[in-house]
Formats: sequence, structure tokens, C-alpha cells
Amino acid sequence: MERRGTRRTRTAGAVTGALLTLLAATACQSTEPSTPDGSRTVTDGKGAQVTVPAEPARVIALSEPTLDGALALGLTVVGTTSGRGQGAVSAYLADKAAGIPVVASVAGPNLEQILTLTPDLILTDGTVSADDSVLDKLAGIAPTVYISPTGADWQTAFTTLGDVVNRAAETEQVLAGYRGRVDEIKAGLGPNTGATVSIVRWGLGQPSVLLRELPPSKVLADLGLRRPPAQDRDGPGHSQPVSRENLDQLDADWMFFGTLGGATSPEGGNTGSAADVGRAASAAMLDNAVQTPGFTALRAYRDQRIVPVDGSAWTSAGGPLAATVILTDVAGAMTAG
Repeated sequence: MERRGTRRTRTAGAVTGALLTLLAATACQSTEPSTPDGSRTVTDGKGAQVTVPAEPARVIALSEPTLDGALALGLTVVGTTSGRGQGAVSAYLADKAAGIPVVASVAGPNLEQILTLTPDLILTDGTVSADDSVLDKLAGIAPTVYISPTGADWQTAFTTLGDVVNRAAETEQVLAGYRGRVDEIKAGLGPNTGATVSIVRWGLGQPSVLLRELPPSKVLADLGLRRPPAQDRDGPGHSQPVSRENLDQLDADWMFFGTLGGATSPEGGNTGSAADVGRAASAAMLDNAVQTPGFTALRAYRDQRIVPVDGSAWTSAGGPLAATVILTDVAGAMTAG
């Protein structure tokens, strides 16, 4: 794997100048296949036709869902993004993404760093900032495919990604494994069949809930689990803040409770794997939530059915690997086996 180098901060003008210089210098060193049968034309999530390598070998994934999907398909990823609310790759992907340089954030990509990695395919989507001007600049570096808009069904987006990278059969195999695991867990829910489930992200001073269009909510729906009325609706494509005066909107038979980033934990000092840090941060944040007036009156709290989870998988955007984490957590909490 390539290591991320240390770069000094430049002004926007200097970066643009350096970028144009490097583009000119590498114009004759295209990473796209040189033969007609070495490329394919695909339709991206905006309806645009994009010519891509038949077998991409150096992929940059600029969003959590595209990184999740690329890793699930065993692609070689040479650059990626930090997770939402995190300083590095999403915690639940940290082991699989070890050594991959971070060249973007939710706010946007670092074009100069991406250029130096000589990708042959760039993947992005609506969960990160990528307007047409940014996409045009990325396309000047390598074929760039916008997979899906924000709030898109994760299985549909993953299927699109699989087609773009020419791994449709492997994509269907991953999804078949997901569906099989869903059926297994659903059959074991017993008295929890059809229970209501709340997904809460808690930050210092502000709780929020995930609404039904996001991947974790889709997984719960596949399991036949229901959302409480205040969460059973579509939203802006991410979490919806809840005032402390309306904590009843968090309540359900079960609550899966997460936060983003160990640094947001009041106690701090977490050790262990990145996913363990995520769960520990959520457990510490739950201690903070309990101090909020009204929280201990929630039914999920009184019934001891609040489950601290890795917020990077549960309260952000993801794909099949995040879905696997969610299924595992649900099985551990809500089934007998």
C-alpha cells in the first residue's frame, strides 16, 4: 500500500497552478487501457456516459459508501476519504483500509494528492461535496463515476458500483450473502419480531436520529423491524437533530446508540481497535446522555434495551460492510442465538 505523504498547505491559486503543471507533465502517461477492448462505457448516477477501464487497478473511493463497496469487492483502493465526523477512515473500515492514504473528506477532495496517486478510476457519490466543477476536475485526472445521489438505496448503489468496476457477479454474491443473513436473523427474532427500533446519534449537547432512507434504517426494514413514528419518514439524507425538549422522539422498544469519533467521547483515552474505540466512545457518550433530563424516563432505558454501537457503521453512510456490522449487532442484542 502507498503511504500518505506530508504536504504543506498551499493557497488555492498555488494548488491550481501545481495541478495544471502536473496534468501537463503526465498527459502522455494515461492510466486508461490503450486498446479499444480495454475499456467499457457505463452510465453513472447522473445519467452521464463514462468510459472506464474494464479491469480498474488503481481505484480512488471518495465517499464512505464507495469505499465500503470497493473493499467488499476486493478492489485495490489507492486513496480514499475520512469518515464523517472522523479524522481518518471510518472506524468500521479501518482494518480493511489499513495503509490507504486519506485524500478527501466529506467537504471535498484534495486534487493535488489524488493526482500523485495516478488512479485509473475515481468513484464518488452524493454523500460528499462533489459539484459539477469538482467532478470535472477529477475527470481531468482519471475517469470519474458519480455512483448515486444522497439518500439512494444502498443495495442499488452497490449494484451500480459493481457494474462500473465490472464485477456484477461478485456484487450479486455479496448481496445474496446479505439476504441470507437477513433471513437467518429475522427467523431468530422471536418476541422481538416487528419491534420498534430507534437509531440515535449523540454528540455533546445534541442528539439526533437517523431517518428511514439511510442504510441502517434499510437494514432494519429488511429485518421486519419498525421505526418509531418520529423516525418513520424520509429526511435530508442524513441525521435529523432532536431538541432535548423532545427526547420522547428517541424512544422505542430498542435503541441502538452511537456517536462519531472517539475524540467526541467525554472521557477520551480509548484504546483498542478502531471499531472498539467507536463502541467505547458510544458507551461513554451514553453516560453523558443519562445526565440529560428525561432520558432515564425513556422506555428503552427503563427496559435496559439501549445498545451502544460503533457509530461509524450505524450513524453514517455505508454499504455491505456496514450492513454486516449492523446485522451482527442486531443479532447479538435481539436474538436468542
